[in-house]
Order: sequence, then C-alpha cells, then structure tokens
Amino acid sequence: MNQTKYIFVTGGVTSSLGKGIIAASLAKLLQARGYRTTIQKFDPYLNVDPGTLNPYEHGECYVTDDGAETDLDLGHYERFLNVPTSQANNVTTGRIYLSVIEKERRGEFLGKTVQVVPHITNEIKERMQLLGNSGDYDIVITEIGGTVGDIESLPYIESVRQLVWDLGEHNAIVIHLTLVPYLAAAGELKTKPTQHSVKTLMESGIKADILVCRTEHEISDEIRNKLALFCNVKREAVIQSIDAATIYEVPNLMLEEGLDVVALKKLDLPKKAAPDLKNWNTFLRRLKFPKHTVNIGLIGKYVEMQDCYKSILEAFIHAGAANETKVNVISIHSEFLDSDNIKEKLSGLDAILVAPGFGERGIEGKIETIRYARENKVPFFGICLGMQMAIIEYSRNILGYVDANSTEMNENTKHPVVNLMEDQKTVTDKGGTMRLGAWKCDITPDSLAYKIYGKTSISERHRHRYEYNSQYVDQLQKAGLISSGVNPDTGLVEIVELEDHPFFIGVQYHPEYKSTVANPHPIFVSFVAAAVKAKKK
Repeated sequence: MNQTKYIFVTGGVTSSLGKGIIAASLAKLLQARGYRTTIQKFDPYLNVDPGTLNPYEHGECYVTDDGAETDLDLGHYERFLNVPTSQANNVTTGRIYLSVIEKERRGEFLGKTVQVVPHITNEIKERMQLLGNSGDYDIVITEIGGTVGDIESLPYIESVRQLVWDLGEHNAIVIHLTLVPYLAAAGELKTKPTQHSVKTLMESGIKADILVCRTEHEISDEIRNKLALFCNVKREAVIQSIDAATIYEVPNLMLEEGLDVVALKKLDLPKKAAPDLKNWNTFLRRLKFPKHTVNIGLIGKYVEMQDCYKSILEAFIHAGAANETKVNVISIHSEFLDSDNIKEKLSGLDAILVAPGFGERGIEGKIETIRYARENKVPFFGICLGMQMAIIEYSRNILGYVDANSTEMNENTKHPVVNLMEDQKTVTDKGGTMRLGAWKCDITPDSLAYKIYGKTSISERHRHRYEYNSQYVDQLQKAGLISSGVNPDTGLVEIVELEDHPFFIGVQYHPEYKSTVANPHPIFVSFVAAAVKAKKK
C-alpha cells in the first residue's frame, strides 16, 4: 500500500461504552485479513501522562517497552494484536500543550499569536499521523477519549475534521460508538440519544461513516433502518455491539456484523482473504470450556476498582485458558488483613498473588499474607511491591530483623532491606521519572525462574523507584531466599524465590504487561498450573 489509511473512533451519549475494545476488535479483524494495523489513543486530560494519577482516578497505568506510562486501553491493543505499542501510541492534551508551549518558548512560531487553531490542532494532526508516516502500517486506528460534546474533546474533534478533509475521500473514516438504551417501562430500545449524539458530531463538521451501537438487547431491522435514515449513514453501516460474556468474543461479534468489511469498503481497500481467527477461537474454546477451576487470591490495596489491576486480571484469563482452567480471582483488601484473621480470610484459596502498588497503606496485611503462603506451602506470586514485601517478610521472620522495612514506608528503619534506587535520590519531578520500560534480566540455571522461562536471558517491563537493597542480598540468600534473576547492567535483583516450597516467586518487574492472547505470560501460566496442582492434593 502506498498511502496509510486512517480510522477514527469517537464515542457519544456516555463514557465507558468500550471504544478501546471496539477499536482493538476491528484492528484484530483487519490484522487477520493481512493488513498491518496499529491503534493509538488520544486522551483529553491535561496530565502529561497517567503516571501520576491515583489508580482510583484512571485505573491502572500501563507501561510499554520504551518506557511510556499510558492509558490502560493500550493493554487491550497489545493483548488483542500481540504487537508492542510505544510512546507514539498514547497522547494526552497535557503532552500536546506542553509541546506547543515549548516550541513557543524556543521561538519556533516566528512571533505569531499561538492559538488552539491552528497551533494545537496542527500538533494533534502531526501526532495522529506519526505512526502512519513511519511506513510500518497500512491502517492506523485512532481512539479519541471522552465523549463527543465534552469541552476538553473539542480540539481533537476539530483535528479529526481537518484531517479527514486533508487526506481526501477513502483515506480516512469515522466510526461513532454510541448507546441505544433499553427502557424497561416502555419495553423498547430508544434511538433518540444516538440521534442527538450524531447531531452533536455533525455540528462539529464530522459525519459518522459507521455507527456502532452498544446495546443490551438485539437491535431490530426497523431500528437499524431508523438509525440509518436519521443519522445519515448507510444501512449496512449500522453495527450492533451487544453485551458479551467476555471482551474476547467481540472480534467474532464484529465479524458477524461485518464491521471490517464495511470499513474496508469505505476505505476503498480489498477484503483480501477471510480473517484467520483459528488460534483466537482455540483460545476462546479453552476459555469457555475449562476442565478445572481454581480460586486465586489477589491481595491488593485498590481492589474496590477492578481496572486498577486490569492487566493482571487479563493475564489470569490468558493463563487460565492455557491451562484449560477457570480462574476465580478473589480480590481481598490488604488493609483489612492481620495475624488474627489471616487464616480465616485466606484458607479457601488455591494460590495467592500479592499485587503491586505504592505507599504504606495495607502493607502489613501483605506481609502477613506472604508469611501465611510461605508457612502453609500455598503457591505464591509477588509482583513489584509484592516481591519487596516478600523480602521484608523473610527478613523479619527468618533473619529476625523485626523492624525490617522499605524506606518508602519507614525512612528510619534499622534494616532497610528495600530502599530508594541510587539514581532516584536526586529526582524531584514525579512524572515519568521512575525506572520504566523494558530491562534485561539474567536467570540462574536450574532455578524455578529458569523452569518457567526456559532460558537464561529475558526482558521485562518495569515501573518502580525502590529496589532490593544489595547490602542484604547475601544474608538473605544464605538464609534461603534465592536471588534467581539479576539485571546484568545494574546488578539489581529482579527475581527472588524459595526452594523448599511448591511455588514461591517474587519479581520486581510487571509480567502482566506482556501477557497476550497469542502469548500468555509464562509466570502466570506456571502459577495457575501450580494452583491446579495444589487443589488436587
């Protein structure tokens, strides 16, 4: 293909309709037809990135190989496409304005008055075409965050309008995701919210090419015809997106609705071969018809909002399917765990994962959880803060350092077995300054980590400021806490494990970020297998 084609996905009526899932599903179908496809997300908030946001505000912060702290939708993109994303795949209003202001300070606008139009919109359009201009992709799908009509989304909508005009016919289309609600009192679906949403979009100069209608009930032919007529779209371009049991069913639902075919037709592209979804559907079958069931405890401090641990939950789905096992994730708030209730709260679990996080709230509950898992031989997996808590637990209860702690929680501890990384001690800005992105790790042969990965060198994604204090590594190693993974450049310990235990491993990195449908993460796969084995005993 000589020219990259663009698909813009906007949302109306309400937020949280699933623009990211629709974008990822369409991308999957186009990829399965042989098109090189990527997805990017433009978020309307003024934070430069979501790295400084509380997880309760925005869900988890996803991290890419190149160290970008991004919206969690990029996780969906990678899980569906099995293609890594990057800094270029997520842009916020904060990043746009920061870039424009920095250019103004350097005098790049030649004394012109800097305005939303054209300077902000030009910056947005440039970012929207960055991946397309690389020559790596045939089709770029761009998800516009927020809801049409929101003040903060207006510069993006205007940029889409201009770009559709700039690129010309058949080179860019707009998909509008909207809600068709069911009113129980009337006993019918209502189209008026969708009509108003499309009207709002048209007031900004954009005509929707395709309508994707989120609904809890089947949309009749009569309603499809009505939406086509009053929203000024082709009848074939009214696509139903009904509630699904799992997000991984959505590509098949969109295939049945013909979303990919309509999009290709409007972009004047050939259909090529039918989508090859053989491996995808094998995964779905294993997911829907498991042979085993396990209960795995997720011990964290943000469990009230499931999006805080989105990648972990999805990694369990991938690993569960790989093991033909239904994984029931039991979320337990670490703040309410102590030595008095720990047995009661955790006794029904087949395995335990201690989740990542920041700050001292709930850490004593995590430490008690790890002690329970260690002493009772329950399969254990600690991620980031979870690994650090395992180090603290072992130091307190095996080495006898009763005040052992992380300097994140107690700067005055006599035994700082976890402390601030040296290169973090001079950092004052919080945003984008952690140890981020992909780092190498050398694995000790004959260790549990080696059995899991099957190789001695790996690369995993990080997001942390604190590390295992190297001054205590030898003491803890001699006491039985094995350092089985080390970064070859920094010497930082990446993996700890126990030998005399069915499954006990802690990792400083975030393996959940790299788990996809096509490649479930090996630690999660092995962890679920250990849970199945533990349940059979």
